[in-house]
Amino acid sequence: MSVIVTDTGFAQEDQSWCFVAPGEQAANDCAGVALDVASDCDPTTLAPLLAGVEMVRVDFPSFSDGRGFTVAAMLRRMGYAGRLRAKGHVIADQYAMARRAGFDEVEISEDLAARQPEPQWLARADWTARNYQARLRGVLA
Repeated sequence: MSVIVTDTGFAQEDQSWCFVAPGEQAANDCAGVALDVASDCDPTTLAPLLAGVEMVRVDFPSFSDGRGFTVAAMLRRMGYAGRLRAKGHVIADQYAMARRAGFDEVEISEDLAARQPEPQWLARADWTARNYQARLRGVLA
């Protein structure tokens, strides 16, 4: 079972998703259709597949693999407005970066949730604070 992390803390999955790899047809008996993509995918190849997709879930195979942040940022710049979820080895220290990259939520294992309890994630929930890049853009714009 997974734990979903949002700005308000830990939660359980809120609906039954059909996670499919890009290019695969989803089953019709699901509440929602979601794409499951690897961190090394090229987001531009996903553009024709995004119509009707309610969520994109990007895999993080390791906490040191930041390619998923780039995938999220590119999807948002391409206009994807659906739900965007990071899944896997994202740690609490990376939560603010995940939110700034465009993710709406993070899916972690129960083991990780036990090692990094909810207060550690909530400490980073004010992801707009201490955003030096936004401050620099404001100064330089």
